[in-house]
Amino acid sequence: MIKIKNLSKSFSNGSTKIEAISNINLQINKDEIFGIIGLSGAGKSTLIRCLNRLEEPTEGNIFIEEKDITTFDKKSLNQLRKSIGMIFQHFNLLSQKTVYKNIAFPLELEGLSKDKINSRVNTLLEYVELKDKKYAYPSQLSGGQKQRVAIARALANNPKILLSDEGTSALDPKTTRSILKLLNKIRKEFGLTIVLITHQMEVIKDICDKVAIIEDGKIIEINTVEELFKNPKTQTAMDFISGLKSNIKNEIINPFDFKGTIVRLGYSEDNAKEPIVSNMIKNFNIQVNILSGNINKLMSTSIGHLILEIQGEDGEVNDAIKYLNNKSINVEVI
Repeated sequence: MIKIKNLSKSFSNGSTKIEAISNINLQINKDEIFGIIGLSGAGKSTLIRCLNRLEEPTEGNIFIEEKDITTFDKKSLNQLRKSIGMIFQHFNLLSQKTVYKNIAFPLELEGLSKDKINSRVNTLLEYVELKDKKYAYPSQLSGGQKQRVAIARALANNPKILLSDEGTSALDPKTTRSILKLLNKIRKEFGLTIVLITHQMEVIKDICDKVAIIEDGKIIEINTVEELFKNPKTQTAMDFISGLKSNIKNEIINPFDFKGTIVRLGYSEDNAKEPIVSNMIKNFNIQVNILSGNINKLMSTSIGHLILEIQGEDGEVNDAIKYLNNKSINVEVI
């Protein structure tokens, strides 16, 4: 659906060149919710704004349905943008227009008849559960209601792709969950591909299929959300995940404070129901001390972690770790 090849974008500030994103390579499949997470200034917004050429790439290619949109002229680009909806952190609603008029605006630009506009807007208002706010103004709405209006407006032209630029960052946790639920409903019912950027791992955890981590303008890790939680490969990924679970390494204090081997276990819903640790203790001449544990509920499964101290002879400890690996448990010796 979307293929990004060697994409870079730099800005000039006088004699200084600032590279916002560098050599980005991503593939985003149809009907996928793809999350891009990073800290402020990492290059997230620049990347997503390149996908509809609100920012012009300095180098590289962007293919949407196998067409390189970096070669599009103005006419082709305007046509493309009709198939790409976008929602923003601060909603970008027209303050002097009612909810109805905000949603109708892109349809009016298309020159649709009043009857068609009225039918489409009323359908969208019902879909985002704002029929009673039809004639309200943005100043009369809550943050969640404003974002629902923005989502309805983004859907007005029946897009194939929806871009979310920190679409939940200005919302409280309860409202965020309701907006994420709506986005997932949209993906399932309309078959949209959603590209979502955020600095909140909770958002990635709750809705995304795949995730890319961006740091200093570069993609440093790409994986399914499930695999990322089971086996993060970079310190940045670990830091984002640890923010959800009270930072397990701080809970341990220091591995050298313990006599045994400290291991971090990552397991999925499939093997969480087996008494694996109990069986390990029975099968090997070891002692086990549970130091920490947590479960993260993802969109389609659950991922758990345990921190254990294993004491015993080196051979027995190594055999116990092999046993865990054979049970499809991700084992990290800390």
